[in-house]
Amino acid sequence: RAALLTGRNHHSVGSGVIGEAGTGFPGYSGIIPDSAGTVAEILREYGYMNAWFGKNHNVPDWETSPVGPFDRWADQLGFDYLYGFVGGDTDQWHPALVENKKRIEAPKTNEDGSPYHFTTDITDQAIRTMRAAKAIAPQRPFFVYFATGATHAPHQVPEDWIAKFKGKFDSGWDVYRQETFERQKKMGIIPANTKLTARPNSLPAWDSLPAAERKVYARMMEVFAAFTAHTDHEIGRLLDTLDEMGQTENTIVIYMAGDNGSSAEGGLNGLLNEMTFFNGIPEPLEAKLKAIDTLGSDKNYNHFPAAWAHAMDTPFQWTKQIASHFGGTRNGLAISWPKKIKAKGEIRNQFHHVIDLAPTLLEAVGIEAPAQLNGIAQKPIEGISMAYTFDDAKAKDRRTTQYFEMVGN
Repeated sequence: RAALLTGRNHHSVGSGVIGEAGTGFPGYSGIIPDSAGTVAEILREYGYMNAWFGKNHNVPDWETSPVGPFDRWADQLGFDYLYGFVGGDTDQWHPALVENKKRIEAPKTNEDGSPYHFTTDITDQAIRTMRAAKAIAPQRPFFVYFATGATHAPHQVPEDWIAKFKGKFDSGWDVYRQETFERQKKMGIIPANTKLTARPNSLPAWDSLPAAERKVYARMMEVFAAFTAHTDHEIGRLLDTLDEMGQTENTIVIYMAGDNGSSAEGGLNGLLNEMTFFNGIPEPLEAKLKAIDTLGSDKNYNHFPAAWAHAMDTPFQWTKQIASHFGGTRNGLAISWPKKIKAKGEIRNQFHHVIDLAPTLLEAVGIEAPAQLNGIAQKPIEGISMAYTFDDAKAKDRRTTQYFEMVGN
């Protein structure tokens, strides 16, 4: 996230680890330095109204209390408004909500009267903010950073969404992985001669599992799929609002979906409560079977098994937290900007990294990264704009080197 917002590699912005694991070593403090201003800070200098909705995991852990200090919260990162939560994850039914610097209680229902859900709430808030921005100051452009809690654990989503996926994963992760692989080839996302990486022996074959385990794990995947689809639906509402406002044509939308590669933090057996993983508390299968019908509700803080995460990272090896393989570093990305990008539905194969998003935005709006920001000399932006790929699918890659590192891996 720090790399995304600043256009610099994670160690350059003190984020070689998440803030909770910060140390005194260079690159691992969990603190974004003032010498690495965010794209939002730069845009604000040019008159943009900037708003952040959802997850903010860039406040040092020891500064997240209601008494701060607040000099590393969203407003100091260039945002005029924050509505979401501070930290790694939150309950989607009863979130630890923050508005700007104030802790607030979540309402009982969403604006449409449905039971409250965090993703729907931040969508409503973002829609309201975009409409207000154009109604009050139509001459000002806006920058919205929309970071859902999905699909990070806990996987929590309305039951009617889960019902849409009933039975769809009964064939298991091995079959699903092969089907995904063939679909990716058919769509042109991966080359036709790609070879599927093997499932590691440390992850069990689906057919080797007892029926009771398969039942639980299939249900956990149904919940995950529903959480993903629900999120996609809410982002669709955001895009529909741009249409209704007449802003679609000249709005650049960068949609990145994922959890730094899909997460294996659910362990081999999945979890009713993600906190048991962090505290080394075992969860018996019997408990999971009893809770199978409440997975996804506010009665659980659930996560799916690692083998499903591996399947979600098809065709690559491994998962989130494994920096040596693309399964632990790849997320899906889509970009739209009708006024400037004439291509629709095309694939781009140039190699790019999350640090390339900020310079892409700056080039799109015609702004150079400043040598100084707020009187402080700035580190060079290490990202490379992706704009050269917009109209040329065969353009030669401009990013020729990229490294990845996490916890020594």
